[in-house]
Amino acid sequence: MITLRQLEFALAVAKHKHFKRAAEECNISQSALSLGIAELEKQLDTQIFERNNKQVLITPIGEELLERALRVFSEINDLTTRAHNHQTPLAYPMTIGIIPTVAPYLLPKVLPALTQAYPDFELSVVEQRTERLIEQVRYGHIDTAIVALPYQIDGLHTFEFWAEDFFAIFPKNDECGKLEHISSKELSKTHMLLLGEGHCLTDQVLSVCAMNKTDIKTGFSDASLNTIIQMAIAGMGTTLVPKMALDQISCGQVNAVSLNEPGPHRRLAFITRLNYARVNDVKILSEVFHNALNCQVS
Repeated sequence: MITLRQLEFALAVAKHKHFKRAAEECNISQSALSLGIAELEKQLDTQIFERNNKQVLITPIGEELLERALRVFSEINDLTTRAHNHQTPLAYPMTIGIIPTVAPYLLPKVLPALTQAYPDFELSVVEQRTERLIEQVRYGHIDTAIVALPYQIDGLHTFEFWAEDFFAIFPKNDECGKLEHISSKELSKTHMLLLGEGHCLTDQVLSVCAMNKTDIKTGFSDASLNTIIQMAIAGMGTTLVPKMALDQISCGQVNAVSLNEPGPHRRLAFITRLNYARVNDVKILSEVFHNALNCQVS
């Protein structure tokens, strides 16, 4: 009989494409993991992995079987959380995914309020781009995620808790920094610094400013927003940042100029699966975060 442990081994190998790292994640020896995979393949009468001393590849039928295994684990996770649904709010640990352009600015503002209201709540945070977080939520790898809207999200609960505008960052000696507001047309004449492909913040900035990606010559796919901000402070160009980030930027070095385009420029929301057993806990989190931000971001 196929066991959940065998499926866990297979999913770990698929994740790492490496038997040793998969064994470390599963807290077993590499030989025990290999034996479990071999027994799984024997019971299925199917080869899931092609392996040699240099690489691990997933067979076409293996891809299909592993996709089904992910769905099995999603159902198991929901079964476990449903069993705890009778407990008091936020009494059970949760893993929350947050996009990199939100996490460093949001968490310092909301975690003190969350800890005060629910001191026993156990929270784990993973930081990934939006597309990856949506996938992890769908397959039950994490409980919920915080993403920035607008973004295409189908088949998931969405609980919006915040909306904000963008601000352009200029060094103190830059003439644009003396403006009260700045329009997209004026921004298009500056040297824009934006994150690269795959960052929803870049797509939202381009949408709000009605710009095309081809209009922006400078993109940094592997840089963080904090890095881009430091480059703008150094006079290498300008970038747009969300309002909640302003208090972490040295006001003595920059001027923040509001973007004069219809807002709000982005909205923050929790997302989770439609069949997630602890959806009320996600609603509570969204309320706590909303109230905490209301007190700190005017």
